[in-house]
Amino acid sequence: MARAKRNFPLPVETSPATLLAHLDLVDENDRVANAALLLFGKKPQKYFIASEVKCAQFYGDVVEKPMPAYQIYRGDVFELVDQATSFVMSRIDNWTGTREKESNAAVPTRPELPIDAVKEAIVNAVCHRDYTSNASVQVMLFRDRLEIWNPGTLPYGLTVQKLHGPHKSLPANPLLADPMYLSGYIEKVGTGTEDIIRKCREYGLRTPEFYQEEDFRVVIWRTIELQGDPKAIQGDPKAIQGDPNKVEALIRLVKVNPSISRAELSKQLGLSERQVRKIIDCLRAEGRLVRRGGTTGEWLIIKN
Repeated sequence: MARAKRNFPLPVETSPATLLAHLDLVDENDRVANAALLLFGKKPQKYFIASEVKCAQFYGDVVEKPMPAYQIYRGDVFELVDQATSFVMSRIDNWTGTREKESNAAVPTRPELPIDAVKEAIVNAVCHRDYTSNASVQVMLFRDRLEIWNPGTLPYGLTVQKLHGPHKSLPANPLLADPMYLSGYIEKVGTGTEDIIRKCREYGLRTPEFYQEEDFRVVIWRTIELQGDPKAIQGDPKAIQGDPNKVEALIRLVKVNPSISRAELSKQLGLSERQVRKIIDCLRAEGRLVRRGGTTGEWLIIKN
């Protein structure tokens, strides 16, 4: 994977000892680093019990039983990320379209949450957690949101506010981060949280939130109901097309994501960009909608 994604110099047939030495995962006395066990160990949890990831799904918006799904995943860090991501993506809504004439054979699909944002948040939790803590990474899927809890704190000098913009890459576990970068799981330029925000906004979702308390927590908001119709959720073009009040549906999307583009509004509402532009022009003429900041700005809803 590292050779394909990052032009890793060592050949595939390189011995494990040489590879570990190249990655600084063994010392001069051939003692294996903790990170080597977490990355490549057959049973890392034998030595790091809390390195597992706990995934739970809840019917409502709070932690309470009964839980429709609960899994504890064990394995190396790559397996943990893949398993936890699959847990989330297999338990959210996924709009499925139909094959159109003269198109390719693939059936169009659109999961409720962007998989790249979900995986990025889980990767960050696994890669940057405090492995001296007895707590585990927790992935909790609620009716209205996804929460990923990570035992540990932000590095010195990095704040929750700085995560919303460009910031330095300060990995808590550099020996873990380097192989995960080489395999394509993370970037090393501090763009992870910005990517989560951008991907969710492009999806028409509410801006994700970050909290630093006893643990570090990421909140990714799920789809929003439109016009009281439980089926009319973001990401389901058919449901939105069935909503008779396109104007109110557009307003709801703009409230959730003020920086949403016309192209994304068109996609979410199942309308052409020309139709979206007409609705926006009407709202602006009525004084209910204004644009602040030009093409890179945000929409502002004016209460009537």
